Amino acid sequence: MNRREAREYVMSQAFKIDAMDSFGEDPAKFLDKDELGKQYGYAKDIISKLLTDIDDIDAAINAVSDGWNTHRMAKTDLAIIRVACCEMMVREDVPKAVAINEAVELSKKYGSEHSSAFINAVLGKIDG
Repeated sequence: MNRREAREYVMSQAFKIDAMDSFGEDPAKFLDKDELGKQYGYAKDIISKLLTDIDDIDAAINAVSDGWNTHRMAKTDLAIIRVACCEMMVREDVPKAVAINEAVELSKKYGSEHSSAFINAVLGKIDG
């Protein structure tokens, strides 16, 4: 699995965590070490941050999302934004521009016709 595929995997797990309200759970519950292969460390970093610091992540998103707090966002958009935020917060090997670009690409695949512009605007305002 390459990094882009791992990012997509992590986004799907972020969506699942939100849908099941599984924040605070053990990251291992959401990670398949065999499937992730060499991307396991990356995925564990992102999922761990998401599970333990969701309030800080959502506060950062809400601070810049201009009237669209996390409770109003489409769940797929929110999962994509959260993953990119986590990347910017914990992964020094992922430049902010790369995190944003990858999030926009995911939004084109999973979001609505307006998702990519919305996600780009929100993430561009986050300090990472």
